[in-house]
Amino acid sequence: MTNKAVLLANLGSPDNTDTASVRRYLNQFLMDPHVIQLPWLLRRMIVSLFVLPTRPKASAEAYKSVWMDEGSPLIVLSERLKNALQTQLDMPVAMAMRYGKPSIETELLALSQQAGIEEVLYIPLYPHFADSTVTTSIEEAERVIKEHNLNIKLNVVAPFYDQPDYINALVNSAQPYLEQAYDHIVFSYHGLPESHITKRDPTGQHCLQSADCCQRPSEAHKTCYRHQVMRTTQCFVEQAQIAPEKYSVSFQSRLGRAKWLAPNTEDRLRELAQSGVKKVLVICPAFVTDCLETLEEIAIRADEVFKEAGGGELQLIPCLNDHPAWVNTLGAWCEAKEG
Repeated sequence: MTNKAVLLANLGSPDNTDTASVRRYLNQFLMDPHVIQLPWLLRRMIVSLFVLPTRPKASAEAYKSVWMDEGSPLIVLSERLKNALQTQLDMPVAMAMRYGKPSIETELLALSQQAGIEEVLYIPLYPHFADSTVTTSIEEAERVIKEHNLNIKLNVVAPFYDQPDYINALVNSAQPYLEQAYDHIVFSYHGLPESHITKRDPTGQHCLQSADCCQRPSEAHKTCYRHQVMRTTQCFVEQAQIAPEKYSVSFQSRLGRAKWLAPNTEDRLRELAQSGVKKVLVICPAFVTDCLETLEEIAIRADEVFKEAGGGELQLIPCLNDHPAWVNTLGAWCEAKEG
């Protein structure tokens, strides 16, 4: 009998598409100090006075446009991934969400009650480092273990943005779309405020200080989201043999008035349409699972933006989800850790 288990962790989703459910989810998400990096009182004022009065209703409508018969796309597709991975492994596999259900706390407690489990291989499903994804997920798992005095060792898988197996899976999953005729492919990554990047720069003088900062070697790259997404793109286009003029990088999901990473995806799509691009592919490698940000923000809203600007067809390349190449990659990682 194995003494190890696997816990996959993703971001999370509302329980339902009603406004009250979305409000609860947004409140939990936005009050995380790693998401809005401001003192508690200021964060509480912004969320309560400027976000929760109006955003939950609009977000609820967005969720309704992509909700599946079984529930939230993120939850449903994550469960499919978990089930597929379980067929490859002889150790228990669980799935948790940082916000909403099933919670990291619930899943860790359940694993701790299984006889003989002494170590949990913890895989935050984020290819790139950010405090608002990776750090908060790890800290929550550590909090649960400490608060409940669980006799469990947490073995965390680091961001895998340029791991060859991950790049292979990403290119493999996108191959059917790349084989079609297209004019341009946009690598659209979830955005971050620039302050999140510079705050994490251990040198204090590298990140966002020059146009080529992501290309110049630096210890800052270990925790630099922008460098890591650029590296993922570079690895992808080299393996898929995509010419420099055929692709570009942009950032989506901008929120609030702070300065965010640029260019914005919708702005880039307008530029492409106005330059004569008729068919564009969009891939979102920051997400391993399709969710609101891909299915609604890109496949619906960004598609409308592209067409209104004169573009023709926008094709969203699905996330890895439970693609066999991705399941095999995760399985190999878990077995390597098992050994």
